[in-house]
Amino acid sequence: MMKKEYRIKKNEEFQQTFKHGKSFANRQLVIYYIEKKGQEHYRVGLSVGKKIGNAVTRNRIKRYLRQAFQEMDDRIKYPHDIVIIARQQTKKMSYEEIKKSLNHLLYKERLLKK
Repeated sequence: MMKKEYRIKKNEEFQQTFKHGKSFANRQLVIYYIEKKGQEHYRVGLSVGKKIGNAVTRNRIKRYLRQAFQEMDDRIKYPHDIVIIARQQTKKMSYEEIKKSLNHLLYKERLLKK
């Protein structure tokens, strides 16, 4: 389970990341991130829009993303707030594919430790 304090829940925290953060995308996911000085850990917010599918599909995608973050936990640089937005393609993807896509984004944006 991803710890509660590692999640971004509040709308204004999402908005702040969108407004002031950097963003990057590949075909499956969009990432927004912002450095948070003095934060003990990174935090993650997930956004899977209604267009992507029904609740079951959206929850599966979020579960996959959370699991991927957990598995990469010790490699992610903090202190960042990271927001991931799933795109249409994610609904057809397996866990492995989603993890690979996420890894690619984090790597490209230098959010992974060497």
